[in-house]
Amino acid sequence: MQPEDRDGLTFTVTRRDPELVCPSEPTPREYKRLSDIDDQDSFRFQIPIMQFYPGGCLSLMPQRDHPALAIRDGLSKALVYYYPFAGRLREFHGRKLVVDCTAEGVLFIEADADVTLEQFGNPLRPLFPCFEELLFDVPGSAGILGCPLLLIQVTRLRCGGFIVATRLNHAMSDGLGLVQFLNAVGEMARGADAPSVLPVWHRELLEARKPPRVTCIHREYDEVPDTKGTSVALEDTTHRSFFFGSTEIAALRRSIPQHQQGCSTFEILTACLWRCRTIALAPDSTEEMRLICNVNCRNKFNPPLPKGFYGNALALPVAITTAGELSTSPLGYAVDLIKKAKDSVTEEYIRSVADLMVSVGRRHYAVVRTYIVSDMTRAGLGDIDFGWGKPKYSGPVRGGLRSSFYIPSKNGNGEDGILVPIRLPAAAMEQFDRELKAALRAYQSGDLNPIHKPKSSLSSL
Repeated sequence: MQPEDRDGLTFTVTRRDPELVCPSEPTPREYKRLSDIDDQDSFRFQIPIMQFYPGGCLSLMPQRDHPALAIRDGLSKALVYYYPFAGRLREFHGRKLVVDCTAEGVLFIEADADVTLEQFGNPLRPLFPCFEELLFDVPGSAGILGCPLLLIQVTRLRCGGFIVATRLNHAMSDGLGLVQFLNAVGEMARGADAPSVLPVWHRELLEARKPPRVTCIHREYDEVPDTKGTSVALEDTTHRSFFFGSTEIAALRRSIPQHQQGCSTFEILTACLWRCRTIALAPDSTEEMRLICNVNCRNKFNPPLPKGFYGNALALPVAITTAGELSTSPLGYAVDLIKKAKDSVTEEYIRSVADLMVSVGRRHYAVVRTYIVSDMTRAGLGDIDFGWGKPKYSGPVRGGLRSSFYIPSKNGNGEDGILVPIRLPAAAMEQFDRELKAALRAYQSGDLNPIHKPKSSLSSL
């Protein structure tokens, strides 16, 4: 486990004016409804990701003096197949989101930076300095309605490497859908005639039933009052990335009994982080703590959702317990809660969510005292090739105050593992770091229940 703080690297980025890249051929002019999973409030936000490509790779397009030229060309061709991305979202009756397929295009920026890839550190870790320069927020572009659905900036570095930064309107796609689209862009940039995986819309497969029937309990959408107020501003927080390799995961596995050894790496790592984070934030022992994990539902259906489906196919099941129980119980207690939440997701569960959204107004999941974790380790972001090989880093650019991503990564010794960006109030981050180190040492030595009591309260997070 290796915490990483980013130092103040600064550099200059020279950008060309943003442009709209449109499909290279005529596309249908039509309305396409999003699903009732897509258009819930939980997904009405923008997702930024970054991919760092090293210099010195053999380009398949040696005549191109800037990778942006190849990527722009691939983007234009891919949009012929993924033409809804070139449209704009409209909101109809009942807050229903619909894509107006206008072929207006996606925002694209070509840039250069006077910095080398090596200056970002080795290994590469979020937070990345000057992020706002590497993914420029074009004024008026970040809304949900009536705005471009994608923004892509390609920044060439002084060493010959480059950075591809992408911002996605989450209502259009989940992480797997975005990877599918970017793979198509890469294939077309490398000269393919068509994407190897053709896109499938079929959002009607995740529409609410008529009449809607809420058949499952969905406590993730509880209306939870913020009784103590959110007292922490983002500028008062700090951000670190923690690496978990085989040694750390083995130590965590030593902390659970034999009958739980079949649990996944996600379940045991999430249990540890949830417990340590709760101890660091130090809420009252009776406060209700929540853990939401994104569950891919593509294979929960019979038959599975069709290959090529690029909408949101996510459920957000929640594990709930009190801060006191979570902080003082063995790690296996949290593992069981998380496993139970994940196992609750079935085809009927996701259909019940769609019905709930229609019934209660497309509600957002509860955020008070909630920690949400997204596993990106098998999403395929690290395989996207625009013609210069695979990226050295590909994934989210930061963790949120209430959220973390699991990113496949390597440490400085080349060991494979999981990188987890964490954002917390400064004092809580120090306590989190101490608690995590102490827990790993205790588990390594055979102490199965290291107990630490909180001293202060930041329980609104």
